[in-house]
Amino acid sequence: MIAQICERFGIGGRVREAALAAYDRSAALEYPAQRHAHLNVLEAFLAEGIAESDLAGTTGYGYDDAARERYEAVLARVLGAQRALARLSIVSGTHAIVAALAACTPPSRTLLSISGAPYDTLRNAICAAPYSLVSQGVKYAEVALGADGGIDLGAVEQALADPTVASVFIQRSRGYAPRRALSVAECERAYRLVKEKAPEVVVLVDNCYGELVEEREPLPAGADLIMGSLIKNLGGSIAPAGAYVAGGSELVERVAARLFAPGLGAALGPTLGFGRSFFQGLFLAPSIVEATLRGLDFFAALFEGLGYRVDPVCGAKRADIVLAIGLGSAERLGRFAAGLQSALPVNARFRPEPGTVPGYADPVLMSSGAFVGGATIELSCDAPLRAPYEVYVQGGVSLAHACLGALFAARALEISG
Repeated sequence: MIAQICERFGIGGRVREAALAAYDRSAALEYPAQRHAHLNVLEAFLAEGIAESDLAGTTGYGYDDAARERYEAVLARVLGAQRALARLSIVSGTHAIVAALAACTPPSRTLLSISGAPYDTLRNAICAAPYSLVSQGVKYAEVALGADGGIDLGAVEQALADPTVASVFIQRSRGYAPRRALSVAECERAYRLVKEKAPEVVVLVDNCYGELVEEREPLPAGADLIMGSLIKNLGGSIAPAGAYVAGGSELVERVAARLFAPGLGAALGPTLGFGRSFFQGLFLAPSIVEATLRGLDFFAALFEGLGYRVDPVCGAKRADIVLAIGLGSAERLGRFAAGLQSALPVNARFRPEPGTVPGYADPVLMSSGAFVGGATIELSCDAPLRAPYEVYVQGGVSLAHACLGALFAARALEISG
């Protein structure tokens, strides 16, 4: 396949040779967690007995919306939750996370982040923006990640001595930060510590980019609530919008009351005819996630072969669908983004330019040509213009397209010197 791509698109020299070696290195990799995820999803659909009539939706208030109710039941099974709240009206992962944090952290109580500073937009919503949680009386504290990039359990134990702590937050994925993603296994040790030292504290996990990547999700490992987007992993590149909160029934109801209205909770919410897309996207999600991981391993092998620092390296155990590539300068970020953009199925003829993104202090450079706007399960990249000048590659619904994007980005770097 690599030789055919290179021949058709005129890619030669050092990039072609590195690509052939990268494909040899990555093509034989196995993805057992995705086989497990396939079986989990199949089992969930069969256990819930989804029928054709469950695919239809409602308008207006959404009373008795079968698509909503049945989809949330299937999703809860897939995620190991007592209950899931998955709605078009929850517009992003950040929306879901902030709603859950607010619902579980009363004013004058403390929200404790134990995975360091959250990604820019979320930290802004917690403690900087007008109407932030802190401005409404919530206290906020952080525990930095340890020297190995993992959760510093000793520091967490000390922080839990504060009797005002009501909720603990963990961000699994790296965000736009030079840190690694956190695996379910290492987060599990933190959950145990929290429950041992402060059993009443609610553990909330940002699961964005991590769904179906590992054999276990955070809830069976001990988390209380997880939150994420439906246009990333779980949407299978088909779901048109939405986000979710999943976990214990009482906590999910608490979030629903915060999002909608006390007394109404989760009883309302039309699917507007998109139920079929949600179901089909979830059914395909394990295959899409596997294709994404295969593509990212090729990206990693190629750019490591060209002399760039990548994290994680090809073949490493992954906890999310994000690859960091250290490019070292704003100029290289621009070349990379332009090269990748030229391989995307939508807007390939445009050149990305740095711009202001709500919630981010630095300009952000993005390559995006998705069929669903913002669906980073489709091939894309983001790069804040700040040291250490890393680009974060996400998604890729087919291996061939990921390889093409990687080659176009690499060629853009090589051509420009």
